[in-house]
Amino acid sequence: MEMIQRPKGTRDLLPYESYKWQFVERKLAKVLEDYGFKEIRLPVFEYTELFQRGVGETTDVVQKEMYTFDDKGGRSITLRPEGTAGTVRAYLENGMSSKPSPSKVYYNMGMYRYENVQKGRLREFHQIGVELLGSQSYLADVDTILVGKSIFDTLNIPNISLNINSIGCQKCRGEYQKILKEFIGKNLDKYCDTCKTRFDKNPLRILDCKEKRCKELNVGAPMMIDYLCEECKTHFENVKSALTAVKVDYTIDSSIVRGLDYYTKTVFEFVDEKTGLTVLGGGRYDGLVEEIGGPHTPAVGFAMGVERLMEMFEETNNTEVQEKVPDLYIVSCGNKENIKAIEIAESLRNQGVYVEKDIMERSFNAQLKYADKINSKNLLVIGENELSTNKAKIKNMATGEEQETELLASSIVKLIK
Repeated sequence: MEMIQRPKGTRDLLPYESYKWQFVERKLAKVLEDYGFKEIRLPVFEYTELFQRGVGETTDVVQKEMYTFDDKGGRSITLRPEGTAGTVRAYLENGMSSKPSPSKVYYNMGMYRYENVQKGRLREFHQIGVELLGSQSYLADVDTILVGKSIFDTLNIPNISLNINSIGCQKCRGEYQKILKEFIGKNLDKYCDTCKTRFDKNPLRILDCKEKRCKELNVGAPMMIDYLCEECKTHFENVKSALTAVKVDYTIDSSIVRGLDYYTKTVFEFVDEKTGLTVLGGGRYDGLVEEIGGPHTPAVGFAMGVERLMEMFEETNNTEVQEKVPDLYIVSCGNKENIKAIEIAESLRNQGVYVEKDIMERSFNAQLKYADKINSKNLLVIGENELSTNKAKIKNMATGEEQETELLASSIVKLIK
C-alpha cells in the first residue's frame, strides 16, 4: 500500500527543530507582554464574508489565495488567511470595546493561503501579529513600530531596516486615485488581467502588483505621500518626529502600500537588508471595524511570518539555543529495580527534574548506550546491591566523576542540580 504523504505546501515541524521555535516564541511573548499585549486565540475557519469585507475583494488574498468551501449546511467557510479580520470580529462579538481602551492583543497562529509553493512560501504558514484597537493617536503607531523593532533586537537579528510611508485616509485618497488612474489608464491594456480588474475598484492595489511587466509600467507613478490631506500629513510628521526622538532609524518608502485593502495612514515594513525581503509588515486600519459592522474604531497592527523569522534567527543565533537533555538517566533491570526507578523518577519530576529511564526492557549495556545517545547529563544505576543498601552512585557523564547518594529524591536532586 502506498504511503500517504503530507499535502503540498505544508511541512512537519520535528522535535529536533521545535525546541528552537519554542525558545523564540517564549522570547517574543515576553516582549509583547512587556508592551501590554495579551494573547488572543481565534478559530481556524470563519465565514467567507468576513475576509471578503475585511481583507478586501480586490486583494490577491481574496481573489486568488483563500481556501474556501461550503460546509454541510451550505455556508461558505474559509480557512483564515490572516489574523486581523478575525481579531476585529472577536473584538466586536465579545464586547471587548466596553473594556478600557486601547485593546492590545497578540496572536501566534497558523494561516492558510493557496500560494505558489517556493522557498519561503508555504500554504500552511505561521504568523505572529499584534493588534491595537481604540487609539487614533500617532503614538499608537509609534508604539507598534517599537514593538516590531524590539522583536529583532531581543532575538539579536542584525541588518534589519525600517521603511515607513503614509497612504492617507478616504478623504485624501479619493483625489489621489483620480490622478493615479489617469497615469495608469494610458497603458491599462498592457497591465495584467488582475490589475485591470482593480483599476475601477481600487487602483492603489495596482502599485502592489508583483508582475514584472506591471512593476515596469508603474515606474514614475504619482505617490500618495504627495497628496496627503492636512490631518494625514500632520499624523505622519508626528510619527517621523517621534521615531527620530527615540533614535530609531527609518527610510521613507513611498512605494509601500501593503497588500490588504484595510490600511490607512501609516504603513511600515521591516526589511532584511541581505535579501531585500519584508519580514514584518503592518500599519493603521481605521476603517476596518466599521467595514465588519462595528462603530468607528481606529486601530493599528502588524504581522510577521514565523518561518522566515526562524531562518533569520538560526543564521545568527544557531548556538544560542540548546536542545533540552535529561538531567538524569536511571538504569534498572528487574521488576523490583524497575519499580524503584519509577518511584524515584516521579519524585524527581515533581521537583522539576528532567528524568529518563528504561521503558523498553533493554539490557544493562543497551541502556548505557541509550543514555549516552540522548546526552543525559548524569547516570544512576539501580541493581540488587543498590536496593539492599538503599545507596547508589551518580555518574556525571561529562567528567566521569561519581558521587554516592541515598536512593531518595531529596538526596539525588542535590547532586544533579
